[in-house]
Amino acid sequence: MVSLKSHSEIELMRAAGRVVARTLRVTAAAAVPGVSLIELDRLAADTIRAAGAEPNFLGQRPHCSVPPFPGVLCLSVNDRIVHGVPDDTVLREGDLLSIDGGAAVRGYHADAAITVEVGKVDAAATRLSRATKEGLDAGIAQMIPGARLGDISYAIQEVAKAHGYGILHGHGGHGIGTSLHEDPHVANEGRPGRGYRLREGLVLAIEPMYLEGGTGDYRILPDQWTLATADGRRAAHFEHTVAITADGPQILTRE
Repeated sequence: MVSLKSHSEIELMRAAGRVVARTLRVTAAAAVPGVSLIELDRLAADTIRAAGAEPNFLGQRPHCSVPPFPGVLCLSVNDRIVHGVPDDTVLREGDLLSIDGGAAVRGYHADAAITVEVGKVDAAATRLSRATKEGLDAGIAQMIPGARLGDISYAIQEVAKAHGYGILHGHGGHGIGTSLHEDPHVANEGRPGRGYRLREGLVLAIEPMYLEGGTGDYRILPDQWTLATADGRRAAHFEHTVAITADGPQILTRE
């Protein structure tokens, strides 16, 4: 069931979104060669709790066959696409790192992701990251009352196609509010003018994930969480929590 949010609910989500944005900024600044993923996760946990919020990724369990997620952040390096488990992996010069995090304030959630360059990266990595951010911006631009869910999906898809990148099969954005994941699912591929009609008060987490190799194929690593590209090439991921308002889309995951 799709839930529309009141102004006061959106403001609580904005408060959570500020915490998420600050956490991503602090973590990105610390993502330098020689730092481990678990160190970044501990920094994020401290940042979220110091703001009086709760980390909402920790302990997530989509179904009983998957172990609870052990971290505060999803940290996905190079060919890891999403849901990367923080571990003792040490960042190296030239890595491409997706940082995906969330927080809750008084029971209301926010979720966002960025892809950052570790030290100096090659030009192809920068192109992939910039194109994925372009796809996020294109999807957000469609978030106006009266548009359709498929308009968001199509916009994200067309940016990927224009740059020759693949889109992760079967994964996309989602509604968000009193739960981290709510209806509707927001596919990153679709047809314009189709699907749920967007209404004021709907809040969505929009998150394109582009794959350098041009396909959307992936494999699941033994930790049962991390998704990696099937061909071993890199991926990038950007996300914002966005409210649909009469004045256009409002990004809630900004400081």
